[in-house]
Amino acid sequence: MPNPERYEFGEFTLDAAERRLYKGSQAVPLQPKAHDVLLALVRRAGRLVTKRELLELVWPESFVEEGILAVYISGLRKAFGKGEESRRFIETVPGSGYRFVGAVALPNVNRQESAAQQPRPRPEVHEMIGRGRSHLLAMSMFDVPKAVKAFRTAIELDPTYAAAHAGLALACCAQVQMRLVPPAEAYSEAKAAALSALAMDSGCADAQVALGAVLFFSEWNWAGAKRSLERALELNPNHTEAYLLHGQLLEALGRLEEGLAMKQKALERDPFSPLVHLQISMSYWNQHRYEESIEWANKTLALDPRHPHAREHIAGAYLKMGDFDRYMAESIQHAELHGCSAEALEPLKQAYATSGRAGVVKLFLQRASSRPSAFPAMALAVHYGEAGNLDAAFKYLDRALESHDPSLVHLAVAPQWDSLRVDPRFTERLARMGLSTVSLLTA
Repeated sequence: MPNPERYEFGEFTLDAAERRLYKGSQAVPLQPKAHDVLLALVRRAGRLVTKRELLELVWPESFVEEGILAVYISGLRKAFGKGEESRRFIETVPGSGYRFVGAVALPNVNRQESAAQQPRPRPEVHEMIGRGRSHLLAMSMFDVPKAVKAFRTAIELDPTYAAAHAGLALACCAQVQMRLVPPAEAYSEAKAAALSALAMDSGCADAQVALGAVLFFSEWNWAGAKRSLERALELNPNHTEAYLLHGQLLEALGRLEEGLAMKQKALERDPFSPLVHLQISMSYWNQHRYEESIEWANKTLALDPRHPHAREHIAGAYLKMGDFDRYMAESIQHAELHGCSAEALEPLKQAYATSGRAGVVKLFLQRASSRPSAFPAMALAVHYGEAGNLDAAFKYLDRALESHDPSLVHLAVAPQWDSLRVDPRFTERLARMGLSTVSLLTA
């Protein structure tokens, strides 16, 4: 049987299954909603729980005024004692919400049972998972397949270990982002792996992150992804990838400053990660703050001079700033660093020398016209939009939407789509993604 959900703090024990609060061996009477408020706070001990969040947790199907919370908090404090003693567990954060500040622990018997049930993978399984995560954090087209292989090897060694399945789910999502595997194929495997991880261990933060990534990138299930990522951070408040994904999700929904703040929390936990620095660069990109985007992309290169994407970000920022010479210089340097020959780059240089940026766009579209399937639909949509051919741009945007291209999650905010925003068809495409009905997430 599963362990009962009980929490100890001070001389109190909260039994979630029995819906009872005990002081020592004596039951402390609580109103049903008071119990629910207390349980919500205890489960999130140490973290600020906003009033809106608390209302949604305790009254999910009802509209209730915030003032009711003060009534129940007051009642809980009376249950804890008198005078200063009554305020020792629940802190009021003025204008925001509440925080449970007592030290919370599971009873010893439950901790022992829980520890006994935790899987103990062999050292080689840990090694494979660590190797997979290292490749995954590099996020290049060369490293992602190695990450997939490492996680699959870990699963072969121990098919019952949730973290290995969670890692495979994230690696499969990365395959789509690198355009290495068709979205339908990779996302199907990713979701199966994430659900397997949760079935094995619902308390695994990695599994919650994996499911959040699948719901975010492949299904555009904004609310579901938000729940999974918030749950991951409840389970592990130091989970770097959860903060990064949550930041990306908030930005996709137009909450740009909150998204940046979430990524900055990831930076606090992993200050030497090139991926974290590049994600912060992307935050400034989405805010149209191009100089800061360049600054953070350069910080990424300081950590990893051959980072596969940082120079692309710098080139894009210079392009949006209208500095086409520096845009070309960065683009060519990026191509050279990744194996593009001088001969292959010569037509690009000639097109720019003759007609500037317009010549580069024309060359791209000419090449794509003979082999459109060799170019990502979203790239064709962006270039046709820049060239002023909006009918063609929306044709290829629709193809990208049909395949659930993961780069479209930021369609509502990313600057590369600015040329299409004035057209009413753009709003229709946002609605197709569910981005016109995100008010439920703006609390």
